Amino acid sequence: MGTDRKVIKCKAAVLWEQKQPFSIEEIEVAPPKAKEVRIKILATGICRTDDHVIKGEMVSKFPVIVGHEATGVVESIGDGVTTVKPGDKVIPLFLPQCRECSFCRNPDGNLCVRSDITGRGVLADGTTRFTCKGQPVYHFMNTSTYTEYTVVDETSVAKIDDAAPPEKVCLIGCGFSTGYGAAVKTGKVTPGSTCVVFGLGGVGLSVIMGCKLAGASRIIGIDLNKDKFEKAMAVGATECISPKDSPKPISEVLSEMTGDTVGYSFEVIGRLETMIDALASCNMNYGVSVVVGAPPSAKMLTYDPMLLFTGRTWKGCVFGGWKSRDDVPKLVTDFLAKKFDLDQLITHILPFKQINEGFELLYSGQSIRTVLTF
Repeated sequence: MGTDRKVIKCKAAVLWEQKQPFSIEEIEVAPPKAKEVRIKILATGICRTDDHVIKGEMVSKFPVIVGHEATGVVESIGDGVTTVKPGDKVIPLFLPQCRECSFCRNPDGNLCVRSDITGRGVLADGTTRFTCKGQPVYHFMNTSTYTEYTVVDETSVAKIDDAAPPEKVCLIGCGFSTGYGAAVKTGKVTPGSTCVVFGLGGVGLSVIMGCKLAGASRIIGIDLNKDKFEKAMAVGATECISPKDSPKPISEVLSEMTGDTVGYSFEVIGRLETMIDALASCNMNYGVSVVVGAPPSAKMLTYDPMLLFTGRTWKGCVFGGWKSRDDVPKLVTDFLAKKFDLDQLITHILPFKQINEGFELLYSGQSIRTVLTF
């Protein structure tokens, strides 16, 4: 392309500080250095994790360009890049896969050491590729997709099938894969089992889809907002309840409903209290409870160790347990083969400039996933 090895000026949604709306600014995006890839973003989803930065619940440097769930096309590559080329359709990966660290080399590991979950805000060489009004703008989780162009390390990008619709498969970059993988890969839900899902947002619905695909015979959705029940039933829940409907603890309600046969529970909210509720809700001996929702930073959890002593398993889950560069292309192929339907998760598609409106839809509970297109 004509922009190869040149600075690109483009529009981006910049967060100048916490608790402020996005500001659409003209930024400069430097060309990719060695082992880096510059991507033209085609579509990007609005995820609750991005809001954690706005609210100050997730560590970040400012100013910053957030966004981490997207589809794009490679505009140019730096020296030494071998896995993608200009013109390739790609998904940027907030969870890298270097294929060299101990996490990547372990068949069960996926939390690559190159992950930026501590808010460093820079690429592998320690610098940023974004500037705005003469000052550096920081990256977010190796991706930064709320911009027309971004630069990522080669370890943070996966080439996908060119036939994939960008405004749909962007969800495979975070929300869908996280929930779906929690069920089929981390939890390893078995056919005929009973599953309980706490939190019926986009990721929770993806957990339900995974449980259904794994052959669970009973899938109980739990949320305080009963408006979410219809969609949960549509994607595979067999019944839905609100904790407000009974004065009893939710774990007791579930035990009575199921005859104490909940094999798998999933916490998809990120609240400490519901993590313990979810653990207590699965069978005391053979139950498996998976923490899917990102917990609030700097908070400690207190629980009765007897919950685990009797035999329960408590598991964490990052990006559904998937190895990002290996598995994201396969998930896109599965989507194209109609193994699962992402349309049910996408409630709004807006032009990129309406990003603040998209976040208002998130806050009001009207949206499951809003996708911004460029």
